[in-house]
Amino acid sequence: MAHTAQANRPQAKLIVSIRRANWTPSIGVLSRQPLPSGNAVLYTPAMPAPAPPSPDGPPLPRANPMLLGHEAAEATIVDAMLVGRMHHAWLITGPEGVGKATLAYRFARRLLAGRPSEHSLALDPAHPVFRRVAAESHADIKTLEREYDPKRKRVRTQIAVDDVRKMIGFMHLTPAEGGWRVIVVDGAEEMNANAANALLKVLEEPPPRAVLLLVCSAPGRLLPTIRSRCRRLRLGALDDANMDTLLRQYLPALNDDERGRLIALAEGSPGRALAMAQDEGLAISAIVDGLLADIPNFRLSRGYEIADALTRSDTGFTTFMDLLRAGVSSAVRAAARGQADPDQERTIAARPIEAWGDLWQGLTRLQDETERFALDKRQAIVASLGMVTGKTL
Repeated sequence: MAHTAQANRPQAKLIVSIRRANWTPSIGVLSRQPLPSGNAVLYTPAMPAPAPPSPDGPPLPRANPMLLGHEAAEATIVDAMLVGRMHHAWLITGPEGVGKATLAYRFARRLLAGRPSEHSLALDPAHPVFRRVAAESHADIKTLEREYDPKRKRVRTQIAVDDVRKMIGFMHLTPAEGGWRVIVVDGAEEMNANAANALLKVLEEPPPRAVLLLVCSAPGRLLPTIRSRCRRLRLGALDDANMDTLLRQYLPALNDDERGRLIALAEGSPGRALAMAQDEGLAISAIVDGLLADIPNFRLSRGYEIADALTRSDTGFTTFMDLLRAGVSSAVRAAARGQADPDQERTIAARPIEAWGDLWQGLTRLQDETERFALDKRQAIVASLGMVTGKTL
């Protein structure tokens, strides 16, 4: 990722990045000799790790040696490498925060280092390729993502066509180290129409010895013609055991109750769990739980207090809206299965069951428009509370 984007992006995104696409095979042959590779999927203390770019959080995806829960996707990539034929474009999809970007860089590092000697993409963090990718100093890999806008002092809302054109020029260069050129597209669904069309052209006529890795949480937003030209890897939510392992590694100060609560809230997304831990997610979760459990008695003045408190941080709005929508959907699912707890029963009783779907969609639309168009987050929080409680704030 570009240094400017990293420096200004909320910490919640640190472990989460990247996006998607689809495939037509472009054939290339892996010519390098096998290099020694770590045969363990996990990073262990015995392996010398590079210093993470963020001093107080997990490593960025490009510097993260740890990947859990996606063995099938990794095996698909390894098989393609061992056979000696590589598709020119891969679309990595799945929910936010499950490790799509981490897999993309794991893939890229191994491709740049040479064929794996074991059935794993793992590369020792002490390996020169690992260190150079982590430091953004490897000549044969670039990342395409939304750039930081110094004039507006925020990350742009889209990937622009000029950025894609620069990436295409890079792909047509001869690999500096005789292997491959790799492009990681961080947020492929965020390309604007012109950028998507420019990318489509290079997918239709791919240069030799170049691989595109498109990481995406919303593949439906990509052009169908882009999706059809990429080989797809679908990543799912992690199970509780893998979530527990990752949180113990990244957040060792959490006690068992806090870690268990984060696992329940994150729904299989370690990125989401880390974001909530960094953004006071447990405290915000308590606010959401209290709101939904006692909707009829919600005080109007409390709404403004909540909005003021949440908007003091850059990520409070997103965390609150994510948890509010998750709370609504969880209560509805539990009620439909006859498994609602007393708090969820009180929540569902506040309106007809069929009205909750419309409410969830309304909250989703409100969050999306507020974030996409940089609208007033305080007012959006107040509006969301009014939607949930049915009261005018």
